[in-house]
Amino acid sequence: MEKIVEIENLSFSYPDGRQVLHNINLSIGHGETVGVIGPNGAGKSTLLLHLNGILRSDGRVRVYGVLVEDKSLKWVRSKVGLVFQNPDDQLFSPTVFDDVAFGPINMGCPADEVRRRVAQALEWVGMKGHEGRSPHHLSVGEKKRIAIATILSMSPEVLVIDEPTANLDPRGKWELMELLKGLLMTRIVASHDLEMVEALCERTIVLDEGRVVADDATSVIMSNTALLERHGLAPLRVKPQARG
Repeated sequence: MEKIVEIENLSFSYPDGRQVLHNINLSIGHGETVGVIGPNGAGKSTLLLHLNGILRSDGRVRVYGVLVEDKSLKWVRSKVGLVFQNPDDQLFSPTVFDDVAFGPINMGCPADEVRRRVAQALEWVGMKGHEGRSPHHLSVGEKKRIAIATILSMSPEVLVIDEPTANLDPRGKWELMELLKGLLMTRIVASHDLEMVEALCERTIVLDEGRVVADDATSVIMSNTALLERHGLAPLRVKPQARG
């Protein structure tokens, strides 16, 4: 499997001296859907922010073999799209159209291409017809869809999503999961929602205190109750077997 994202000896400390990541070594292959789980403070969001260069520190991050650094940053961000946990951190324009068009415009796309990309991205996320609405008047679920559309409009090859189901009601959660399932690209998803990770991801990485403590098939991780409990994660309830 072609390696798209490679992380080597990645460590990171915030200015106050608190170390959040400790010697992370990972690779993500083409077409994989990978879940990143762990308790609060495990370093999940910090790790994601390194994947397209928002944060940089000790160690190396490569995308298609290209080192994430100043001179490659624009290219890397065209390949790796990051959706923040809070969609209000991503939506800042007066209309949905303007938010979704922002990326293609900054990529230098001509006006016709910008309109095509916006229309396609909104159709993908089920928000066609909302172009003229203010994103700040949308529901949380709608905002999350628009935030994803702002990334899809730039045609990334890797979609990185932080806590996609946070603050969603059950209906919004399952609708968003169906949307993510339909996106045919490499996906990296950080979440506390083990049910969502089990339904969406073939592989799961467990982070705790900034270290990778497990990396295996999702079915293996989710069946390891002791592992999940040891790292502050509530195991999924075992479904009762039918009696014959």
